[in-house]
Amino acid sequence: MLVLDWQVPDLSGPEVLRWVRDKLPRTIPVLFITSRSGEDDIVEGLAAGADDYMIKPIRRSELVARVQALLRRAYPIQNTSEQIVFNDYLFETRSGRLTLAGKPIEITQKEFDLALLFFRNLGRPLSRAYILEAVWSRDVDIPSRTMDTHVSRVRSKLQLRPENGYRLAPVYSYGYRLEQLTG
Repeated sequence: MLVLDWQVPDLSGPEVLRWVRDKLPRTIPVLFITSRSGEDDIVEGLAAGADDYMIKPIRRSELVARVQALLRRAYPIQNTSEQIVFNDYLFETRSGRLTLAGKPIEITQKEFDLALLFFRNLGRPLSRAYILEAVWSRDVDIPSRTMDTHVSRVRSKLQLRPENGYRLAPVYSYGYRLEQLTG
């Protein structure tokens, strides 16, 4: 996805967008974010190939909703996936159910979202800020221990221990990382 401002160094946003539409796959969703609110500007941005147009100041939750809508339309196959498998872990995204080796795990929606985030980023350290935004999105003023408590519950409920081939570990002064251990 491309998020583009009208004011781009050396070119205008619509010029960049025309180049993108000419050179890159048409399926890439493009969102214009700009302070230009005139009807002619909006028409020019959309005519140049933008899929959506937002006027500054941006409201955070509206931006998230528009981005999600654009991504759903651009990549529908990725959004229909109801089951995501990581070895013995089966995530059912529509129902929020999780099983380990065929046995259901009692888990809250936040814990499900957190676990899926870790598995989708296996081996990558995730910052506390990134985890906070990805899982709690709108409620960014949660106490810092809330995240730690949820991570601890996910580690326990999913049995993410070295003897089971995984380690969910803190990354000092940064965040957490889920590692898959070999042999």
